[in-house]
Amino acid sequence: MEDFRISVKSFIVNDKGKILIIKRNKDDINHPNVWEIPGGRLDLGEDPFEGLKRETKEETNIDVQVLNPLEVHHFTRQDNQKITSITFLCRPLNNSVKLSKEHSDYLWIDMDNVFKKLHPAYHGEVKAFKEFFFKWFI
Repeated sequence: MEDFRISVKSFIVNDKGKILIIKRNKDDINHPNVWEIPGGRLDLGEDPFEGLKRETKEETNIDVQVLNPLEVHHFTRQDNQKITSITFLCRPLNNSVKLSKEHSDYLWIDMDNVFKKLHPAYHGEVKAFKEFFFKWFI
């Protein structure tokens, strides 16, 4: 089905309890200058865990340990493509962020300030993390 894709996102939290967020370029066709979390669409038939690691590495140069699913969203994009997006809680295995051409900036941001920057589409992930994982994570 050409108009349906699966997307995976990395909710990366370091040992200080900070989340990695990345900013889309100002000339991005979908969401210019939006702060988001790393990830993207899977290739057809691609393993979600391997695809998540690939997308995260391509966008940030960070290798991740995939820990747990965190949120699932289903939506229709402006071009009518239907997307099911799965966000996974991850730990970084290295901290040498190097952004792809798709993004212009990054921040390791604490939980108290993340809502001020991160696009509202990802606020559910922050709330779920704070409710279910934060006390065990750091």
